[in-house]
Amino acid sequence: MSNPTYTFKDFKSDQEVRWCPGCGDTAILMAVQKAMAELDHKKEDYAVVSGIGCSSRFPYYMNTYGFHGIHGRAGVLASGVKTANPKLSVWQITGDGDALAIGGNHFIHEIRRNVNVNILLFNNQIYGLTKGQYSPTSLFGQITKTSPYGTVEQPFHPGELVIGSQGKFFARSIDSKVKETTDILIEAEKHIGASVVEILQNCVIYNDGAYDIITSKETRDDNQIWLEHGKPMVFGKDNEKGLVLNGFKLKVVKIGENGIKESDILVHDATESDPSLHLALINMRVKDGFPVAFGVIRKVKSASYEMLVEQQIEEVKAKSKIKTMDDLLHSGSTWLVE
Repeated sequence: MSNPTYTFKDFKSDQEVRWCPGCGDTAILMAVQKAMAELDHKKEDYAVVSGIGCSSRFPYYMNTYGFHGIHGRAGVLASGVKTANPKLSVWQITGDGDALAIGGNHFIHEIRRNVNVNILLFNNQIYGLTKGQYSPTSLFGQITKTSPYGTVEQPFHPGELVIGSQGKFFARSIDSKVKETTDILIEAEKHIGASVVEILQNCVIYNDGAYDIITSKETRDDNQIWLEHGKPMVFGKDNEKGLVLNGFKLKVVKIGENGIKESDILVHDATESDPSLHLALINMRVKDGFPVAFGVIRKVKSASYEMLVEQQIEEVKAKSKIKTMDDLLHSGSTWLVE
């Protein structure tokens, strides 16, 4: 029996969307609904799990199965759902506070285990739902409700945590790029294992304009590079710039200057098992003279947690003398009481 054909409207719930007008979460919601409509799953095979925060309202707005959990525990719930029912397509919705503060331990171990879930990390560099405190991704020196003189903490970089946790899939997008985000989410779902998609999301109330240097019309061509597997790492208004290796470090060059040809530009290989170059791409910053990398940065094949669990169960069952409950009850040391 073939799956029915859906449109993104089939994944809209009847609940009123209550994010602030202009919030980037609304665009991400649209991208997820569009991605699900294009994937080869039935609606009843989707499960959307969240923790606490603005992003975690997500399950209410999806016409799928869903679970709104407690703060920082979305990864635990998503891991349990997927392990118990591997046939489900599980989508974990979380924010920089939910995932990287109280949920930090769960986040890294979910990735380390390579549980086959899609982890969508909305990164707005602030706590929005609790009204503007600094978060684990807030910039050093950032002035917020809880750091009126500027934070004195270095921020987490989500991609670094993914690589450090033996992550096999990491991608980055922007809330306003609905089509690009949709395409990335489809790739994330098709990947076997933990897929982490960091989405730079603008909080219009408490951290408006956090990504203007990357997204504004005047600067975006020079400050964004969209990577595609197997294609040269070029960027700029006319793709006149590119990335090359200078020793072990990345360097921005201009094609046509100093004898640089397009053939000299690095070709993106998302499937390379060695994460060194992927980490370098993840860590590019505008303040250091680099564009910010978007697209699927890392996509390496590896067995997922639930696949290995199922395989282990089948191997143990095949070798075990215990096949039924009666076998279990009559196994080991037994006594006859008269």
